[in-house]
Amino acid sequence: MGPMTAAAVYLTLWWTVLFAVLPLGSKSYAESGIKVTDGGDPGAPVNPNLKKKFITTTWVSFVVWAILMLVIQFGLIPLPSLPRGY
Repeated sequence: MGPMTAAAVYLTLWWTVLFAVLPLGSKSYAESGIKVTDGGDPGAPVNPNLKKKFITTTWVSFVVWAILMLVIQFGLIPLPSLPRGY
């Protein structure tokens, strides 16, 4: 696997993990009992902690990516051969 493919796999994993991490630990205005004013959404998080979630997403993605690369490199799970074209 080339470096561009490995980077593409990492970025795909990163976005997938981000959407899994985003709702963790978030409390909405409705859950907190805070009245929403000025047209805000009651389901919006009070404090989204985005920096913390981006850091968590980065290291979790790296761990999953490293395991995936080892599995592919050592052939622990055989992958089918893809046709090269006609």
